[in-house]
Amino acid sequence: MAAGRSAVAMSEDEVETFLDASLKVQVASIGPDGAPHLTTLFYVVHDGKIAFWTYGSSQKIKNLERDPRITCLVETGTDYFELAGVSIQGTAEIVRDEDRIREIGTAVTDATSGRVDLGDLGREIVEKQVRKRVAIVVTPTKVASWDHSKMSGPPGAGG
Repeated sequence: MAAGRSAVAMSEDEVETFLDASLKVQVASIGPDGAPHLTTLFYVVHDGKIAFWTYGSSQKIKNLERDPRITCLVETGTDYFELAGVSIQGTAEIVRDEDRIREIGTAVTDATSGRVDLGDLGREIVEKQVRKRVAIVVTPTKVASWDHSKMSGPPGAGG
């Protein structure tokens, strides 16, 4: 199976392109009872790393304050030969500096608006959120990727 995994792995450039093209990331942190806590958030690639913002009082932040280990999954596809994804295990940096929160929050807001300039309204929305939120920047320790479109075979043969 190792040859199969390497055959579908993305190159570093492909991973970068894939992550830049996506908006949603599934984020797993470790809950107080040791069980995974899974959420989906909007994100951006900021200085080459997954970054997002969220409410500072959220369960995921409480979890990351206790244990900074995090796993992020960005995936796409419906049929087997369309499946593609990047899984990143790493360490979460909780950003509490308002300027950095504003920078990351603005980037996420811009990305989710289709990169349409929201002008004063967008800046006002972000500014109201800065004091309530923190940003997270994920430093990867392990990255796994797959792109099943690299496989050959008849439709429906995967599984």
